[in-house]
Amino acid sequence: MSVNSIRNLLEIAAESEPGKIGLIHGSETYTYAELLAKVDQIAHYLTTLELRKGSRIGIYSDKSASQVIAILAVLTTEYVFVPITRLLKPEQVRHIIDDSSISCLVTDKKKIEAIKAIDFEGKIISYETSDQSDVSFEEIYKCYTAQIVSEVKGHDNAAITYSFGSSGNPRGIVIDHRALTDGARIVSKYLDIRKDDIISGILSFNLDYGLNQIFTTLYKKATLVIHKFVLPSDFFSHLINEKITVLPLMPIHITQMFDEDPHRIPQPVHFKNLRAITSSGGNITPLMVKNITTHFPDSKFYSMHGLTEAFRSAYLDPAQIHIRPNSIGKAIPDVELYIVNEEGKACKPREVGELIHRGACIYKGYWNAPDETRKRFKSISILDKVRQPEGQLTDEIVIASGDYVYADEEGYIYFVSRKDDMIKTQGYRVSPHEIESVVYANIQEITECAVFSIPNEEIEEEIVMVYGGKNELARNEILFELKKHLPNYMLPEQIVYQKNMPLKSLHEKQVDKEVLRKEFLI
Repeated sequence: MSVNSIRNLLEIAAESEPGKIGLIHGSETYTYAELLAKVDQIAHYLTTLELRKGSRIGIYSDKSASQVIAILAVLTTEYVFVPITRLLKPEQVRHIIDDSSISCLVTDKKKIEAIKAIDFEGKIISYETSDQSDVSFEEIYKCYTAQIVSEVKGHDNAAITYSFGSSGNPRGIVIDHRALTDGARIVSKYLDIRKDDIISGILSFNLDYGLNQIFTTLYKKATLVIHKFVLPSDFFSHLINEKITVLPLMPIHITQMFDEDPHRIPQPVHFKNLRAITSSGGNITPLMVKNITTHFPDSKFYSMHGLTEAFRSAYLDPAQIHIRPNSIGKAIPDVELYIVNEEGKACKPREVGELIHRGACIYKGYWNAPDETRKRFKSISILDKVRQPEGQLTDEIVIASGDYVYADEEGYIYFVSRKDDMIKTQGYRVSPHEIESVVYANIQEITECAVFSIPNEEIEEEIVMVYGGKNELARNEILFELKKHLPNYMLPEQIVYQKNMPLKSLHEKQVDKEVLRKEFLI
């Protein structure tokens, strides 16, 4: 077995801290020894299926301790774990099953009906006993007791995670075991995760950020407490009662928790155990920073930036969050970040270019999408004008992220736009992100904002701004504020209020601009 595997982390934790509680979900608790035993039983059963190495096993269920056990069991075998979010529509689930050729699905009672509805012909394993599954965890625990010898290697495929939107089919990215363990080690390093930490399992276990909660916990032999965010009051009780010390969030959670009546939010003294809060998966607004630092004054707030093709690229030192709140920070440990222009040369300070990621946490490529893989996974030779080529060495893969960014004079990086999002109007190149940042920073009544362009023969493209909030604002009021901060060519031609904004992702509060753009082009 490779040292670069999640299985290895689990075995080390169980050997060195057998009696320590590693996983909590409601009334369920598992020591590391108990967790390993349960994982071994499920993994043993999976090996009896005698699927070929690399076969894909899907996990389609609500978040639970059983889901964590299922994930670790698949990662113990030579099979590949495919998470399927419970929020996907049947046709999207069907696409993932067909695209990755899933042979077996692990699920719960709630999702068995959905699986039957899409005519899945493979084996179905349920957590609870059900006459609609082939076998259940409950039955496996009674019959399988053998210990497992894991043969996984660091370069073996470990998981295929699918990104998805409100339209179109999801696409999978292939992750090997080494990338998962690298992510756990690196995050543990810059967040200073400790053995006595209690980590909140609030994120979904369907994408790499959420999965990292599990793997970082194992690596540091800490404790993971699973919680599903439904109401702010329950969430705050989770933080207080479970004595949470590390809290990974997405921006949508920050928005939701402070939708609560301010008078009902517990006083900061109740959160004295919480020492680190992280956020990734979307833009952090000044209001979010203000709320976090006001209500959790003793916690360090880490804003982080990741790529679809690499787990994590950058993070902002918490000491800088009020100095440069719009920055995505600097490279994480074991990663080098370069910013290059269209000629492949290094950008000067404040010059916008493409972010190139070199080093740890790079994934293997897109599943069944060679053109997309070639577009992002590049030879290190694209950096020949930036760094001295290392002569006579074999090639190395780097990620051409498609993110337009710039660095300030101190090396802090700022996101500008996705490569394809830039607007050309009146002879200028305009970043939608820059306009959106001004809106969020200065018009607090606006909670959602999407800036994009539509064709205009006279000025090439015209800027459109669609926003959401509790109430519609006067157009002139918005323009009056924007004129204080933006040149005239960056002012939107059209400003439209929309109470319910279409979301691009089911996990993140990102507005689907393509849906909005199509509405304007009709």
